[in-house]
Amino acid sequence: MRAQNILYASIFAAGLGFSSAACAANAVVISVDKTSQRMTVSVDGAARYVWPVSTGRPGFDTPNGTFHPFRLDADHHSTVYDNAPMPHSIFFTETGDAVHGFFDTPHLGMAVSHGCVRLSPANAAVLYGLVEQTGLSDTTVIVHGRIPTRIAARREAPAEGEASNGTYGREATTPRHRPADVVASRNSADEDGFGSDPLTAFLKKFVR
Repeated sequence: MRAQNILYASIFAAGLGFSSAACAANAVVISVDKTSQRMTVSVDGAARYVWPVSTGRPGFDTPNGTFHPFRLDADHHSTVYDNAPMPHSIFFTETGDAVHGFFDTPHLGMAVSHGCVRLSPANAAVLYGLVEQTGLSDTTVIVHGRIPTRIAARREAPAEGEASNGTYGREATTPRHRPADVVASRNSADEDGFGSDPLTAFLKKFVR
């Protein structure tokens, strides 16, 4: 009888261990690579999503390390940068760093934020829902890498609270012919209306 009780107890303990392992395996790991400006989201140890992100610009570097998020806010607005919208925020540092959506999607893949990890609004909503379902305690944020030098050297894109006019970051477009260029190139004419080639220079002597 005692041996049977020990057997049942062992089976029960093994079941608890299996259940705990299953719960741990379902944890969400959010890995942010600053060098490649990519986020990989893994569930149950398998990569599920790979998305472009924007991490901190020079002077506002996103901190490296392993973090456990502690706060969710689906409709957060920045208290520092002009009430800028930060939809589906997942806060992971006490200094205010968060993973959140941002509407300046053309600059995803560039290190241009004030320290937060930006996602497209659609991807931020997906991640938020996944973390909300799994639970903060079973979610880990890992940030590694460094600010890419090729990105840091570019013109800075709008940060939180700064509006984009839709052409920011593109090469400036200039007219194919400026007015002065047109005048200077029109038959190479000078103020007398004659060109600068030898024949017209000769004719000028007889027209004055």
